[in-house]
Amino acid sequence: MPGFSKLLSSLIPPPSWRLPVLLLLSVFAGMGAYAFYLSKAWSYLSDDPKVCVNCHIMSPEYATWSHSSHRQVSCNDCHVPHTSALAKYAFKAYDGMRHSTMFTLRLEPQVIRIREPGRAVVQENCKRCHAFRNERVSTLRVTGKNAPHGEGRLCVECHRYTPHGRVHSLASVPDAQVPLPTTPVPSWLRASTKESPR
Repeated sequence: MPGFSKLLSSLIPPPSWRLPVLLLLSVFAGMGAYAFYLSKAWSYLSDDPKVCVNCHIMSPEYATWSHSSHRQVSCNDCHVPHTSALAKYAFKAYDGMRHSTMFTLRLEPQVIRIREPGRAVVQENCKRCHAFRNERVSTLRVTGKNAPHGEGRLCVECHRYTPHGRVHSLASVPDAQVPLPTTPVPSWLRASTKESPR
């Protein structure tokens, strides 16, 4: 392991720099922990649909889903792969990082449209849940990969309004009734500042 110890020693700053580097790393670790707390990052490991409205841009989707025939199933039942736990959490991590990056950088569109990887996952989940109803329908052979090449139609091409209705724009549902995110202010701080809880 001489190569590893040499690499490790090259990463350790000289003695005169150790305190400033330690302070700087502590500041970044604190900011990262605070961002983790504010974003409720741990909640994304759950299947609770309320997690999807942690950011305001999912309000139309949540509001229309909560009044649809699919309201008894969670968002993850349709939008996350169920082939394995690894595939599920890898997809959630990738999609979650993309969503949080877009939201943080203010790149979110007014109308949210599903992307190709998500479309393929939704197709497989439609087939998984509704296979017994679709025995005589050709959609069981259609996948997210072969549909764009003219080898069939995806379920959502005909049933696109089933889970989320026709309303998808932020501007079209400004007063959508969705669960409000809880305040990130800790209870002890709220009590000391006399802020009323939400």
